[in-house]
Amino acid sequence: MIWMDFLPLMMFGAMFVLLFSGYPVAFVLGGVAMGFAGIGMSVGMFHPAEFFNIVARIYGGVMQNYLLVAIPMFIFMGALLDKSGIGDDLLSAFSHLLRKVPGGLGLSVTLLGTIMAATTGIVGASVVMLTLLATPAMLSRGYAQSYTMGIIGAAGTLGILIPPSIMLVLMADILQISAGKLFLSAVMPGLILAGFYAVYSVGIAVLRPEMAPRPSVADTEAFPIGRLMASLLPVLTIVGLVLGSIATGLTSTTEAAGIGAFGALALVILRRRMNGAVWRTTLSSSGQINGMLFMIFFGAAAFSYVFRALGGDFMVEDLLLAGDRSAWKVLFFMLLGAFVLGFFFEWIEICLILLPIYVPIIGQLDFGAHVGRSDVALWMGALFAVNLQTSFLTPPFGISLFYMRGVAPEGVSLRAIYIGVIPFVLIQLCVLGGLVAFPQIALWLPHALLD
Repeated sequence: MIWMDFLPLMMFGAMFVLLFSGYPVAFVLGGVAMGFAGIGMSVGMFHPAEFFNIVARIYGGVMQNYLLVAIPMFIFMGALLDKSGIGDDLLSAFSHLLRKVPGGLGLSVTLLGTIMAATTGIVGASVVMLTLLATPAMLSRGYAQSYTMGIIGAAGTLGILIPPSIMLVLMADILQISAGKLFLSAVMPGLILAGFYAVYSVGIAVLRPEMAPRPSVADTEAFPIGRLMASLLPVLTIVGLVLGSIATGLTSTTEAAGIGAFGALALVILRRRMNGAVWRTTLSSSGQINGMLFMIFFGAAAFSYVFRALGGDFMVEDLLLAGDRSAWKVLFFMLLGAFVLGFFFEWIEICLILLPIYVPIIGQLDFGAHVGRSDVALWMGALFAVNLQTSFLTPPFGISLFYMRGVAPEGVSLRAIYIGVIPFVLIQLCVLGGLVAFPQIALWLPHALLD
């Protein structure tokens, strides 16, 4: 029957309807997977024994994934800094330093997001931590919900692009290129994105001051230099220890997350912010957020397995190789495929599903004088990284949107999140287009330092 060939597409359609029913995202992912596995079984496309493979995939791909151990520790770190008030102090300090600049708090969030991106390397951890830290501070100062969630989501997703990034390590391994070169190729696109976010923040503050009001008198005065340094230096020291330990190779990202969590705990104790209420709310908040995130991981793992079992990966390959096989046409569909899957899957799922299919094709692409054959894989690695960051924010299914919705304060609507991220998605697409048109944005630094 012809309709059986479209079961993977029908899975996406069912998810689209169910996500807007208000049912929890994790249960939608897992429920759609189980439902279509049952349909596939009834028509002979899914063997009953494969239900056991779903459990094995969740166990082996999520529960035994050492990299994901970093997420609970980074969440604990963010929740502790938030509940103790230290995170708010940090944003207040940044806001004070930028008090004469329109949209100073938005710029502070961009700066903090860039720092955290270099620290965590995990988009879920970066977005959740930044949401926990920045959302209450911005909303309490009169910033519009849409702008607040947009800048937080955009700055948080820098975590998959700015090195050291776990995603870049995995991509380098699959693409069979140097991880060091891929790290360097992502630096300039990441910094350019952060710069555009800052420009947009200033523009919003100037043109729409009701969305990003100037700091109040309390924020710009009575902030002694001692308090300023006390707010900035300890947290920046923790960030420096985490980033430095990763950059020097002394620790893995997971081990560095432990350093960050221990440093945050020590800081809260030394600042005499620790008490029973802070400890209880931190543990409760961390437990709830971790439960929500890992349920999404479980659902995504089940969904991606059933998608592949029903022939979704072959559908992607057929789409890429159908008809005209020009390098530019294949590149367009490769980026489109990663962009669309980014609505539904974590980056690790996308890398493991698409990149093994793409690698043999990438080796055959010839862009002439635009990009040398030896640089195609490195250039496309940078393109995929920027592209995935874009897909994580794009409504209606961008995974970062659900992370933010899950941990945002009461009263923040999904509609406000959707509206807020649209300008930043457009910025990301412009940077992606610039990277396609000017490959040297990504290639210049690795050639300059490593060749």
